[in-house]
Amino acid sequence: MLNIALFGPPGAGKGTHSAYLVERFNLIYISTGELLREEIKNDTDIGREVRETMAAGGLVSDEIIVQIIEKTIIENPNASGFLFDGFPRTFVQAYILEGLMIKLNTSLNCLINLDVPEDVSTARLLKRAETSGRSDDNEQVIRNRLREYHEKTLPVLQFYREKGQEHDIDATRTVEEVRGDIMRVLEKELEKNHFNLVLFGYPGSGLSSQGIALAEKFGLEYISTARLIRGEIDNHTEIGMRIHEIYEAGELVPDETVVRLIEKKLSNSIGARGFIFKGIPRTLVQSYILDGMLRKHGSGISKIINLEVPVLEVVRRLDARGHTELGMPYDANTGYIVKRLQEHETRTIPVINKYRQHREVVNVDGTGTFDQVFARLSAVVEAGMNTSR
Repeated sequence: MLNIALFGPPGAGKGTHSAYLVERFNLIYISTGELLREEIKNDTDIGREVRETMAAGGLVSDEIIVQIIEKTIIENPNASGFLFDGFPRTFVQAYILEGLMIKLNTSLNCLINLDVPEDVSTARLLKRAETSGRSDDNEQVIRNRLREYHEKTLPVLQFYREKGQEHDIDATRTVEEVRGDIMRVLEKELEKNHFNLVLFGYPGSGLSSQGIALAEKFGLEYISTARLIRGEIDNHTEIGMRIHEIYEAGELVPDETVVRLIEKKLSNSIGARGFIFKGIPRTLVQSYILDGMLRKHGSGISKIINLEVPVLEVVRRLDARGHTELGMPYDANTGYIVKRLQEHETRTIPVINKYRQHREVVNVDGTGTFDQVFARLSAVVEAGMNTSR
């Protein structure tokens, strides 16, 4: 989910920017002002109580606010995210929102503070009053609303600032300039929502072809240690020549080299929706390394799949691949093939078992045609992406 709160005094432009963000990210818009006016329009019990309070420029009670917001949330159980406009307005409401997010098994990503001086806010509201027809858009009410804002709402900034979730944006500029700053904040938040898939399986189980196809279908970046390494070898770099010697001996590339190559790939993939990792982690040490790299980028592993192919079928595939231009150095030698399979069993399977202790590892049947296996994998990935939204 992408859950955003837009914060700012009356006249800061929250409504304008909310409309754009709701459409851009397909969010459910929750404006306490609009919800309350709807109650007034329908002349409900809540509406009649609210009418007097709003006409005097006061804040509606938390009890009423919670009722109408919770109702909206419950009515949208499959929402991809919420945008809160006008809530939270008080320190207490900040805690209320935390509780509502817990109920959704999610959290608020960030609070964006549209910073506008009082004189600018007043001028904007008075200009709006000329055409809005709203009873609460007059000078006395405006002054009351701004006083309420400064006395009760500003502490909310400190609440989220202490949590590292508050972002100040100068909202006195043009809509386009303010929107640009908002988008830069949200792009960083979206990076934290990466969908990161780790593919496990014996060498020769089809991870490369399936991983590439999955990345294309779901708009993810494919990161294969073999592909990164082959690039170094093909370009005859110093690292590539050292790696070639290691492969000739049927050994694994040192973790230091793997880390540098993957870190470079992650850093260069700006704006990526997520990553598919093939070839890492192959060892317990590499599992901690990958967790650390993803955490550095504000993310983590979203889904783990183990592609299951019988060992004899894997040996047949590797032997056949060894006679093609796609073959790796160790594919052409039965001894090396056996060694690679043994390394998978002794070093990589423990990694899979480690993950199983704390999270789900989905086993997928890797036998059959490419399309059959791809359909099975796609179903798992799609379900995972829907769950992580």
